[in-house]
Amino acid sequence: MEKIITLKDIVKHYYLGTQIVPALRSISLEINRNEYVAIMGPSGSGKSTLMNIVGCLDTTTSGTYILNQKDVSKLEDNQLADIRNKEIGFVFQTFNLLPRYTALENVMLPLVYAGVPKNDRAKKAREMLVTVGLEDRMEHRPNELSGGQRQRVALARAMINHPSIILADEPTGNLDSKTSEDIMILFDEIQRRGNTIILVTHEESIARHAHRIIRLLDGHVEYDRINEKPKLVVE
Repeated sequence: MEKIITLKDIVKHYYLGTQIVPALRSISLEINRNEYVAIMGPSGSGKSTLMNIVGCLDTTTSGTYILNQKDVSKLEDNQLADIRNKEIGFVFQTFNLLPRYTALENVMLPLVYAGVPKNDRAKKAREMLVTVGLEDRMEHRPNELSGGQRQRVALARAMINHPSIILADEPTGNLDSKTSEDIMILFDEIQRRGNTIILVTHEESIARHAHRIIRLLDGHVEYDRINEKPKLVVE
């Protein structure tokens, strides 16, 4: 299978004054295109740090990170920003929508940064909102939407540039159980269409949707295994 991510001996330290705080200790992983991976672990295990490095939101202290055959370990900030906009779609627990913008305008934002013409931006954003089932909520602002609808807007925005990877950090953390299940069914559908999905979660019920589960502990990979019984979605 084609590898989309290769992490080799990734180390990340933070500094509190003169004290060195290790967050990741020699992490080595490979993730293939179209894989569906859940990263789990207790607070302080390094899962958010790993997500930030994979998402090019943070840089390593040492080690090599290859994304789509590009070594991003040593890139400058503006180069990392370009990678983030083109290669990676982000979905966060807190949605991160702009409150004054409509759903349509929020989804259009990455296209603005990508230099897509205005007419094309609107057309593409409408199509993506239809894909996530929000064709009747395009002109609503975030405070006029439910939590599940806001997360659908965030997911549409994450997918709008057709990124290589969707990174989801606790994507159901602010949702009730029924809405969480609806959102995870949508993730399942997106993965079946060909996207690579990497999600960080502390919930076993959410991780069961993934085909592979990586658990971190104290900055190490505690285990990395195939999920032999991923949760099946009834069509």
